[in-house]
Amino acid sequence: MQPARDLMDKVRRNEVVVGVLATDHVWTDLVEICVRAGLDYLIVDMEHGPHNTELVGEVCATGRRLDFPVLIRPRSNDYATLRLAVDLGCCGFLLASVESAKDLDVVADALHMPPRGRRRPGGLGNRWVDDYGYDSWRGTIEDHFIILPQVETKVGLKAAAEIAGHPVTSALAVGPFDLSAELGCCGEMQAPPLRDALAGLQRTATAASKPMWMIGSRGEDLVRDGWRFICVGEPTWILASAMRHKAEEARAAAAK
Repeated sequence: MQPARDLMDKVRRNEVVVGVLATDHVWTDLVEICVRAGLDYLIVDMEHGPHNTELVGEVCATGRRLDFPVLIRPRSNDYATLRLAVDLGCCGFLLASVESAKDLDVVADALHMPPRGRRRPGGLGNRWVDDYGYDSWRGTIEDHFIILPQVETKVGLKAAAEIAGHPVTSALAVGPFDLSAELGCCGEMQAPPLRDALAGLQRTATAASKPMWMIGSRGEDLVRDGWRFICVGEPTWILASAMRHKAEEARAAAAK
């Protein structure tokens, strides 16, 4: 699972690592578009998106063939859903609304083969390994699979240290919009309660020797605020913004 290894090596070197979260539209060529755009990773959103498993499996396979990391945000964090998501051949998970270390124990069960877990592998995920011995599963997939648990609730905030410190956590993640709603300042990204919570999460991640993942529409603002492992939004929103900018340029030229 070289794409996952390379991605986390960049994160650990504190490079600015940039990806997108595809919710509205997903297609296989999106992977190549991300590569050509110079992005570092793609997350396919199955929590909010309408994407079926066949399509997502093909997107993950395209990422494997191009050595480009494709992650999944699963529809839920239960064992069966997570195990199937691993079988689709992704490089990792963005996990919505994680609230305890017990939630991550379920993830470990779904990711790890016995004796560490209960995974029964199948599907396109098998293409990562050259043989089906335990050492191949662990050394190729399990030890490099990326887990990004999102803190999005008050309960998750209280449990942030145990979430960050869990062995499967690759980087502590946050869902700033949902967290802002929980804190009574929905959508107000500069509100003091949210800013204080985010600063606290950064300290918690540092104490656990884990990096942090953050999402926002303006990458320059995220980097300025100290984030390095970032997601700059949804591809179709980015496309709409770029087209709007082109249209405004043309109209401005005509008005001169």
